[in-house]
Amino acid sequence: MSAAFRVQHDVATDAAPPAGPASISWIARVLDRRSAHRAAARRRRLHGRIAELADLQRLLTDARQVIDHGWIQHGWFAYLDERGRTRTASSAAATDVAGRPLVGACLVGAVVYAAGGPHAVHSQPAQRALDLIWHALAMEEGAPVLWCPAPDARMARVRDLTSWNDDAARTSAEVSSLLLTAERVAVHESDRLIARAAGSADAAG
Repeated sequence: MSAAFRVQHDVATDAAPPAGPASISWIARVLDRRSAHRAAARRRRLHGRIAELADLQRLLTDARQVIDHGWIQHGWFAYLDERGRTRTASSAAATDVAGRPLVGACLVGAVVYAAGGPHAVHSQPAQRALDLIWHALAMEEGAPVLWCPAPDARMARVRDLTSWNDDAARTSAEVSSLLLTAERVAVHESDRLIARAAGSADAAG
């Protein structure tokens, strides 16, 4: 008995017909919309980062004013207690300054105070401002800022800034100057992002 093989399907007749012009046009429109949405999302992120850098620049200016009012070493804050005596608060006792007249602050303390006070120590504005200051201290001017370091790296940066502030030869003028340099870093970073946003807009046009 011979085996009979029956062709179940005719490949030529069963294959889907090629996409016509209307189908190709619809697919192109979908892809264009998706590309436009992604480009718009990138532009929104860029504009958000530019606005954040403007806020950080103002925060650094406020921190510089704190230093110009009074600068200290080996502590975060100097404040007046209820008897009018000057007290120094370390990072561990930073909340003691809440509601007290501020007499002075160290570099890191000035940033925390400008960001909203001791409760703002872990806020993104305070942490990003410290990133800018560390960059101003340790990196060449004009280099792009490396944001969001790992927690241990960020703590190491804070220690670097604290050690720099507490150096016996340090002066308040040098601390104020470093904050001013950090402001310039924020401006340069903003200019770089504005240029990128303009490039994206030109490409989209």
